[in-house]
Amino acid sequence: MAKSKNKSGLENSSKRISKKELKQKIFELFQENPTNLYNYKQVSNKLGVSDEPTRRMVNEILYELALEGQVEELQRGKFRAVMQNLLAVGILEMNPDGSADVTTDDNREIFIPDFRLNHALHGDKVQVSVYRHRRRGLLEGEVVRIIERAKRNFVGTISFVGKNAFVVPDNKLMPYDIFIPKVELRDVRDGQKVIVQITDWPAREKNPNGKIVEVLGNPGVHEVEMHAILAEYELPYRFPVELDQLAEKISDRITEADYRERRDFRKVPTFTIDPYDAKDFDDALSVQTLPNGNIEVGVHIADVTHYVKPNTPIDNEAIERGTSVYLVDRCVPMLPERLSNYICSLRPNEEKLCFSAVFELNENAEVLNQWFGRTVILSKRRFTYEEAQDVIETGKGDMSEQILLLHKLAQKLRAERFKKGAIAFERVEVKFNLDAKGKPLGVYFKENKESNQLIEEFMLLANRRVAEFIGMRREGKQELPFVYRIHDKPNEEKLNAFRSFITRFGYSITGTTDKQVSKSLNQLMESVKGRPEQNLIETLALRSMAKARYSTDNIGHYGLAFRYYTHFTSPIRRYPDMMVHRLLAHYMSNGKPKDKEQIEQLCKHSTDMEIKATEAERASIKYKQVEFMQDKLGETFKGVISGVTNFGIFVELTDTQCEGLVSVRDLDDDHYRFDEDEYALVGTRTGRKFTLGDEVEVEVWRTNLAKKQLDFKLVGMLGRANKPSAQGRSQRQGKPQKEKVKSSRKGQQKSKQKEKRRKR
Repeated sequence: MAKSKNKSGLENSSKRISKKELKQKIFELFQENPTNLYNYKQVSNKLGVSDEPTRRMVNEILYELALEGQVEELQRGKFRAVMQNLLAVGILEMNPDGSADVTTDDNREIFIPDFRLNHALHGDKVQVSVYRHRRRGLLEGEVVRIIERAKRNFVGTISFVGKNAFVVPDNKLMPYDIFIPKVELRDVRDGQKVIVQITDWPAREKNPNGKIVEVLGNPGVHEVEMHAILAEYELPYRFPVELDQLAEKISDRITEADYRERRDFRKVPTFTIDPYDAKDFDDALSVQTLPNGNIEVGVHIADVTHYVKPNTPIDNEAIERGTSVYLVDRCVPMLPERLSNYICSLRPNEEKLCFSAVFELNENAEVLNQWFGRTVILSKRRFTYEEAQDVIETGKGDMSEQILLLHKLAQKLRAERFKKGAIAFERVEVKFNLDAKGKPLGVYFKENKESNQLIEEFMLLANRRVAEFIGMRREGKQELPFVYRIHDKPNEEKLNAFRSFITRFGYSITGTTDKQVSKSLNQLMESVKGRPEQNLIETLALRSMAKARYSTDNIGHYGLAFRYYTHFTSPIRRYPDMMVHRLLAHYMSNGKPKDKEQIEQLCKHSTDMEIKATEAERASIKYKQVEFMQDKLGETFKGVISGVTNFGIFVELTDTQCEGLVSVRDLDDDHYRFDEDEYALVGTRTGRKFTLGDEVEVEVWRTNLAKKQLDFKLVGMLGRANKPSAQGRSQRQGKPQKEKVKSSRKGQQKSKQKEKRRKR
């Protein structure tokens, strides 16, 4: 008769396990349960050891481990793991349930339970004491020191309690209300939006103390909410008066010396293409056919650094901001408006100073010669993307000859880029039609068409060639310190998880080399176009990729398949581009290598500010999406499950990309548990599953503007996540089969009873 194995895999026989193996099993038991006390009998029972010789061996091993310092005997015959008390430093990220994860400098992830945070908050740089998780061997720890606070200012709604008040933060990752003493409550009314600063946090107090920095106004007012979003991400929404006054004193006159020192492009056909609502035009294109039959294309970029000198107040402010911020209704510029919208902006029929990259190309879009330097231009026409697209599609209109020639070259550059392994991530942008008061009247999507691609390809060409020009130069054997835009290869674990996920839709990613993987990813992006799972798969594909950033250490750009890449083309709205202009001019004049460490600090700051600006933009979109859905309570919409958690499923509406939560508490036909391996909610009685990509129908139930949250109720299932057969697809397209959700009082009572039993 076969002997049964216990949970640890040991058989009840001393002949089946050596002392060395048994010692390892005991050591692992203590490591996985670092706070537990065990005697030899309890260890034996845990490992399923029942015969007397092996149990005696367990006792011997316990004392050996104690001599080696791996365990300690706290009571007679009772042992516990020796706490290694390893210290690590990292950035803390809060979870919605109040716990947190700390990502260390060497990319380890340490779980921090909510009762071991010790007043640490999201984004703080902390020191943690590390030990092992009791169940799964994952790292777990406790915050022992807050090295650096990520932020002290928070936006929230003030609520009066007697003579004092609390500010309830808008930020979901700030789980504590902030106490405001009576002395700080001047000129503020109950229920208003405010900016509050944490002043101190006594060790034994649950809530921090704070003071009111600024009263923003009443919640729900468009201007108040947009300012609140900017303040939440610590982004400015106005320029200091003194900087605007300094900007007004900058002359827009082009001098005779300027003309002499620059290459003159005023007679070459030149134009800009920008969004219809753009005010800062920082790039223009010129094109002409040369006597030898080749084509000269000029990429002309606003010469911002001609007007903004280093170490001046305007330059220092631009460094601090790092980037312009684009919310749903506005641009918060990096530079004062006189510079960004007037002096530097390449407006039509106005002579402008530029820093240009000029290329001589053949008809196959191969670069034969290049030139970088300062120029003066005269834009003949300002096109919107829609106007340029109309010229491309009809072949008619202003400057049609130039636009069609550049379009032809751009498509060849694009084809060559993808041939070399570039990845085509072209996410649809959500835009809003707003009335005069900022209320959203409709949602539309901005698509990447040929006119966008025309501009994109020549900007990419200029950025790449500038980076190559500096990156391949040397001062002796030393590389010249420079600003690169880098993008690392995807994390293998994340990419494999993405590979596994898309198989449920019938898709796959093949290949082992970078070029093969990128080709397969492009094929995937093409395959999902127009399908319900398109946005979900595109989003998850992006999440599997590394994040692009600025650095002086060039590792190339994986997504674009460029060995060298930088940002040269948008100095009005990105500070790194200003840095690139200055460095390029310096090195072209045979200047000595600049301080790499100083450049790297500016690169890191610019990356951090870019991330903040992106998060603020997303928050403004989320706010408008919730506001747009406010008058649609009770209406039903089709959507796709975009997220699954232990507390519910997130559904993204197909028509608007608005995302809301169906709480697990409202799935009352069964008791649902979260299956981490399947990334699904599974009914314990029915086995019913809700997984990523499932097509569903939902009802808009609640909207919470303050928290930017939508709550849905599930109406029915429309389709599973896996890709259907051709036959199944045709049947489904004929008429969606709706699986109604049961909703009875009796079923709800049963579910609550089961939940109570489970908690017991």
